[in-house]
Formats: sequence, C-alpha cells, structure tokens
Amino acid sequence: MENKPEYWLAGSVDNITGFLQPVAHALLQAKREVRGYTKDFPEELVWNKVAGLASVGFHLQHLSGVLDRLFTYARGEQLSEKQLTYLRSEAVNNSGISINELVIDFENQVDRAISQLADTKESELLSARGVGRKQIPSTVLGLLFHAAEHTMRHTGQLLVTIKVLTENKKAGD
Repeated sequence: MENKPEYWLAGSVDNITGFLQPVAHALLQAKREVRGYTKDFPEELVWNKVAGLASVGFHLQHLSGVLDRLFTYARGEQLSEKQLTYLRSEAVNNSGISINELVIDFENQVDRAISQLADTKESELLSARGVGRKQIPSTVLGLLFHAAEHTMRHTGQLLVTIKVLTENKKAGD
C-alpha cells in the first residue's frame, strides 16, 4: 500500500462541492485500497468464500454495481434492464473474468461517480429521489452518502476476506 495520507486528510477534491467532499474522499480511498490489496491476490482464490461469507469476486462486482445503481437513482433515473441483469449476476461465480478486470471495472465506476459528483449542484442535494420500483423516498444527498458508506463497508469486508484467504493459503503451502 502507498504511504500517503488518507484522502480526507489530503485536501479537497477538485470541482466537488464542499458538501460532497466526504463522498469523493470515501470513494477515492476505496479505489486506492482496493487496488493496493488486490495487487498480488491469487486468481484461484477470487471466488473462494470464508466462513460461507461473500467472495472477493462478489465484493468487487457488488462495489461496481451498487455505485452504478445508487448514482443512477441520484440522477432521478430508474435502473435499466442491463443494470438489473448485472445485479442478478453479482453473486454468480464468474471465473471468466480476472481480478484485474474486476478491479478496473470498479476503478472506472469510481471515476464515473466522481464525474457525477462534480456535475451535482449544491442546490440539488435535498431534491427528492425515489429508490427502486417502490420509489422509496430519499434525496440526492442521501443516495450519494449511502453510496460512499456502502462502498466503504464492502471495501472493509473485501480487505478482511483477502487477508484471511491469503493467510490460509500461506498456512496451507
């Protein structure tokens, strides 16, 4: 891992309103941590589970998918059929995709999210937004904040899963 301060200690992210700085910081921190911790992770362990919990592959797919979905809702849009298909596939073992591809997909999704944050006007943050088919009420700010905290939650779970699987592999060697 890089020896740099966490994003929230490194100053403002350019072109992002002050209210959304914590969202940008969390997403950029997750991007850095995911890249760092997956760097030498063995391909054969990507879909392994620890104690029956989610695999590294699931977490990486879910990180990309949840950002895409929550930022779609924040724009006031409903999910496309492609997004719904992706949602259904997140938990499916897909050995045809490498860990590097999964990480790149996540990094690209973070970049799209940061771009959307830059385009989000402060005056829109409390605008009402509906979530899902039931249109559960939220706001632009609520969705963006949840996207950041959900991303960090899964990043933490991903990092623990990587550590346990790596240590188990070393112990078995």
